[in-house]
Amino acid sequence: MRILGVSIDTTNYKAAVTQISFWAEHKESRYVCAANVHMVMEAHDFPSFMQVVNDADLVTPDGMPLVWTMRRLGVPDQERVYGPELMIKLIEASEQSSIPVGFYGSSPEVLESLVKKIRNEHHFINIAYSFSSPFRPLSVEEDAKIVNDINSSGVRILFVGLGCPKQERWMAQHKGKIYAVMIGVGAAFDFYAGAKPQAPAWMQKRGLEWLYRLLQEPRRLWKRYLHHNPRFIILVLNQIFLRDRKSIS
Repeated sequence: MRILGVSIDTTNYKAAVTQISFWAEHKESRYVCAANVHMVMEAHDFPSFMQVVNDADLVTPDGMPLVWTMRRLGVPDQERVYGPELMIKLIEASEQSSIPVGFYGSSPEVLESLVKKIRNEHHFINIAYSFSSPFRPLSVEEDAKIVNDINSSGVRILFVGLGCPKQERWMAQHKGKIYAVMIGVGAAFDFYAGAKPQAPAWMQKRGLEWLYRLLQEPRRLWKRYLHHNPRFIILVLNQIFLRDRKSIS
């Protein structure tokens, strides 16, 4: 299904975990996006990024506004497939099936806490790789080394926490180079490591996670939400109106 031109898959946690695990077991180079309003509007504003998202092998409805839109457009039982929760479910599945996982992105401190916590809670998980990339463009040599290190580690599922749209562009650039399923999980590293608080479940269910995050980081996020959220509402309502009018005529 397309929302403002972005292709979102009608999937759920079970189906997503099964598909990703299958790709991982077969050593396929794939990438997965967890789409929210921010991602959809970035894609709407930048055609090159639209192409990146639409070229992904799986795009899950990460944000409740997308879930509500999909339900309104004809998928009444669509559920949310939230990036941080998908990461945990994949870790649990990988622990059972012995699929090596890795983590790329975030700060060294967050990454260290994340890996430590996961190993404490999942004793049989195989974390084959973790790397905190510099907050600057990498040289060709640096990138080649990272690709080689990831492939040499045997990682089959690589969680990428660089933030949108950087992580999606990075995954697209490395498809066919990194032989793992790359999954963009945004702030999941920070949430799981305890570096940032996560919105309460009741706020998430009501589509208010953006408000919670805005209150936590107003200086960093106010421009994003002020710019994207009102336009998303107007554009989606227009898409629904045009669809309804077409179906009536």
